[in-house]
Amino acid sequence: MCQNPGMTTHSLPVRGRVPLTAYLALILAIICLGFSGIFIQWAGAPNGVAAFYRMGVGSLVMALPFLLRFRQRVDVIGEWPRREIGMAVLGGLFFAGDLFLWTTGVLLSGVTIPTLLGNTAPLWVGLGALLIFKEKLGRLFWWGVLLALAGVVLIVGVPQDVSAEFQWGNLLSLGAGLFYAGYLLFAQRGRRRLDSLSFYWLSTTSSALVLLLIALLLRQPLTGYGPATYWSFLGMGVVSQAMGYLAINHALGHLPASLVSPALLGQPVMTALLSAWLLGERFSLLQMAGGVAIIAGVYVVHRGRESAS
Repeated sequence: MCQNPGMTTHSLPVRGRVPLTAYLALILAIICLGFSGIFIQWAGAPNGVAAFYRMGVGSLVMALPFLLRFRQRVDVIGEWPRREIGMAVLGGLFFAGDLFLWTTGVLLSGVTIPTLLGNTAPLWVGLGALLIFKEKLGRLFWWGVLLALAGVVLIVGVPQDVSAEFQWGNLLSLGAGLFYAGYLLFAQRGRRRLDSLSFYWLSTTSSALVLLLIALLLRQPLTGYGPATYWSFLGMGVVSQAMGYLAINHALGHLPASLVSPALLGQPVMTALLSAWLLGERFSLLQMAGGVAIIAGVYVVHRGRESAS
């Protein structure tokens, strides 16, 4: 899933020649995010624990850069925007819900299909913007919604020769997309006066604290795992979380959001390739058709919102 706290669709206009590093960073981001579900499967830890370590390690890795940015902002600007800080914290709560449901879906249904369903968030963001912020949406947006929902129906709604546990994992992953949409709606407001790094760290840290509480309430052990599990935890936090964030934001510094956001739809494809290679996952024709419809629908949704703005 392309979920990563602090990632928004704001970017600077591109002027002059775009450096090659921007395109390489975008490719790196897709690869880093593509490994998210792989690390969860490799870890083999309970859902709350795996989700907590991803966010906790990601928060620790970026703590020093955040503190340096904090001191710089206080020295230059003075008081921090309290309302936007609250938005970042609340956004982190929604991201915790997203990551917990998606991690559960990955453990129940494999890596690829939950990742596809989690990437339906832009649909719910558009609908939320319509209902909450009265944003106008064009005809193209609604065609994209219908196409993506048709893909969801193919994967979740059509009877298939799969277990109830598998289908339950798919539904939870679809719910994860709703939670991520809530996070993105908070991010739209919180990023108005907060830089990307500050929003990332505040939302990631609040997510980690919520996920720690969930793991404790579920009485899931935080320690006592083998070396392979801890290496997977480290991979989640450093590769999928911190490196993914840095790569996306480097790309957004040089490339327009209209290119970066659709390009990140390649992440479910990367996940499918990695899971087939590393985990031996296989997919039916119906599932592949549904996946193509979801990716195409979300792309059309992106284009629809851009043309309406």
